[in-house]
Amino acid sequence: MTTIIGVEYEDHCTLMADSRTTDSEGRIYSHPTITKLNKRGDFIIGGSGEASPCDIAQHLWIPPKLTARDKKDLVHFMITKAMPSLRKCLIRHGYNFNEPSSEMRFQFLIAVGGYIFDVDQELVASRNDPGIYAVGSGSSYALGALHAGADILEAMNIAARLTAFTAPPYIQISQPR
Repeated sequence: MTTIIGVEYEDHCTLMADSRTTDSEGRIYSHPTITKLNKRGDFIIGGSGEASPCDIAQHLWIPPKLTARDKKDLVHFMITKAMPSLRKCLIRHGYNFNEPSSEMRFQFLIAVGGYIFDVDQELVASRNDPGIYAVGSGSSYALGALHAGADILEAMNIAARLTAFTAPPYIQISQPR
């Protein structure tokens, strides 16, 4: 599984991800060239859950260009341009939105313009008022730590201590506003 954390600051945002992945039988994989955070144009994308939609979003999607006008209303930009573009890319590469599942299939943290969006498997882009985000198996631990005053690295270390599906090394990417 995964832990991806995002924190918004006054002039930038930062995303951090662990490097542990597991397959359906519980085998552990970790390699420095396979990361859960990737830059795509004006976006930083962190993916948790099923590997296929994460790989498509992080390596095959060509996101729309963020214009000065779009920066004035990022929520509108995400809803009307970014998410429809991502949906088309996922479908084009074989992702089936109609496949039944009783669990969350994937979840992304996407940074654009120095702000973070929590994007669920239906491609609903949400924002959180304190600017603190986490997705993946260690997200509850990381969010609790952040709300208790831990910095992003401390929160990731706490998540790694409390779930077997989160482990260093960590990758961190920041984006200015």
